[in-house]
Amino acid sequence: MSNKLRIGFIGLGIMGSSMAGHLLAAGHPLNVFNRSKAKTDELVAKGAQWFDSIGDLAAQSDVIITMVGYPSDVEEVYFGAGNILDRAQNAYLIDMTTSSPSLAKKIADEAEKRGCHALDAPVSGGDIGARNAKLAIMVGGKQADFDAMLPIFQLMGSNVVLQGGPGAGQHAKMCNQIVIAGTIMGVSEGLGYAKSLGLNPETVMESIGGGAASGFQLVNLGAKMIVGDFAPGFYVEHFLKDLGIALEEAQKSNLELPALALAKRLYEDLVAKGCGRNGTQVLYTRYVPAN
Repeated sequence: MSNKLRIGFIGLGIMGSSMAGHLLAAGHPLNVFNRSKAKTDELVAKGAQWFDSIGDLAAQSDVIITMVGYPSDVEEVYFGAGNILDRAQNAYLIDMTTSSPSLAKKIADEAEKRGCHALDAPVSGGDIGARNAKLAIMVGGKQADFDAMLPIFQLMGSNVVLQGGPGAGQHAKMCNQIVIAGTIMGVSEGLGYAKSLGLNPETVMESIGGGAASGFQLVNLGAKMIVGDFAPGFYVEHFLKDLGIALEEAQKSNLELPALALAKRLYEDLVAKGCGRNGTQVLYTRYVPAN
């Protein structure tokens, strides 16, 4: 596949800006749109082209990637006024937002009717993975469409797996978020226990960070917790959105997930306290007051 595909990227937030930057650096003509235009300035300075509307961007792109905030935002860019589907022409439509599986299926159905190819491809790895092009990308859609877009995915991630048909990528991402929710609770409680009992959390980290408890959340977010760094790599409010989707999907299958339900309640409390724009590691303050 030619590396000259024109790629449109909608949603240049903490992760999207890095992901789009890798595509531009690889030589792809990059078209960009973001509700806050200033967030595209750095990419435009490097050669990306700004578009004033989603529809115009879609009409001028071979591949359209969306990385927006909520399912309602996904619904708007694909089905609202001046949407992607109305203007895209035989394009590949890749939604990398963590969104609902049913919406992913709806987009895929409508895309096929219009001669386009849709993939749902949520990611895991946060801002660090996005910056280093080391994201895990969970894809739902047709095998042929996945194969065609694999070189694009590999510019942004190091672990790219087709999970099944439309919506399967979103379901796989729910598995990811369920595991992370429980893990962050465990890291917060373990380090909170250490602090409350008078242990030095940093020396505790030296031990458990190299043992069976080790993992991405402990090593990366645990280190931030103990120094009081709650800057967002992934916003609490976005994580809470994901937990809500996962819990809703579980309930549809009459599946009881008590740790997920508890995590959702804890993060709802944090949002109520004004922590929605903090990183997910702010859960630590539930056990130990912020530094």
